[in-house]
Amino acid sequence: MRNVLIALLCCLGLVLPLSCSKKGAEPQGGQQGGQDGGKWIIAVIPKGTLHVFWKSVHAGAVKASQELGVDIIWQGPTQEDDRVGEIKVVENMVNREVKGIVLAPLDDKALCGPVEDARRKGIPTVIIDSDLTGEAGKDFVSFVATDNELGGYKAGKHLAELLGGKGKVVMLRHNEGSASTHNREEGFLRAIRESPEIEVASANQYGGVTTESAMRKSQGLLAPLIKDGKLTIQGIFCPNESTTSGMLLALQDARVAGTARFVGFDSAENLVAALKSGEIDGLILQDPVNMGYLGVKTMFQHLKGQTVKGRIDTGSTLMTKKNMDEPQNKELLTPDLKKWLNE
Repeated sequence: MRNVLIALLCCLGLVLPLSCSKKGAEPQGGQQGGQDGGKWIIAVIPKGTLHVFWKSVHAGAVKASQELGVDIIWQGPTQEDDRVGEIKVVENMVNREVKGIVLAPLDDKALCGPVEDARRKGIPTVIIDSDLTGEAGKDFVSFVATDNELGGYKAGKHLAELLGGKGKVVMLRHNEGSASTHNREEGFLRAIRESPEIEVASANQYGGVTTESAMRKSQGLLAPLIKDGKLTIQGIFCPNESTTSGMLLALQDARVAGTARFVGFDSAENLVAALKSGEIDGLILQDPVNMGYLGVKTMFQHLKGQTVKGRIDTGSTLMTKKNMDEPQNKELLTPDLKKWLNE
């Protein structure tokens, strides 16, 4: 009855700050001391729940939970700028005395305190996707993520090669406080600096956490760069799914899509279509399913008393029109989420 009520509230939009998922979201039965009917309960807390990336992380977490015989609670803020919402989720999981927490912090500073509080109360945390700064580095078990600086560097090198080492480029940043995308942005700029004849015309504007906000920012960024129906820049980089999608929509709306070299990050149905059509020239893909899987598995191993690595790189791949149909790449572009999620 309780789960039915929660689902009804989700449909009515009365619990928007937190996600409501149909599988792997809420363990059944009684809970005591981080256990549910003898199973350990591990909370998995994403930065947000809207993007395909986070649904893929969720799928990986469910896969690990089924293989390892643990229960997971999947819960996080809807959007990736709700710091207060994510902090409350962490605090709630600590109060519920879950066995462990797998957390993707949306702010590299704001989530330090909650992670430290969890450790003091005997609840370990594995960080995924995006790092924490300062002394909080001592408070978590392991960091499971893409090497984001390397991913951004790969994007910059690919764009520079497409441009023949010459031209003007722009970068639309994601969101202040997001360590993962900040590192991608810095990696991209490092690669571009290796080509002295490439000028970065703009690199200080933020698209925000939704496709809609990124589209608006992209339109403002592009407006002075379009003359006589043509772009006056030669290259574009965006560091995540929402900024890449927002920029793509702005380019399409201005009818200049495909006229500048465009490299983005992450995968979604519209981005795969744009890669195939030539409106996008490259996507740096992470492996979010593996990230969610290894996040839960690493926590499980720690709880079992096994030694775990302090840093686990889940990898990144440059996807182009030329290699996108290779079997291993197709799985990264369009993972089978329905196998693990009832969505």
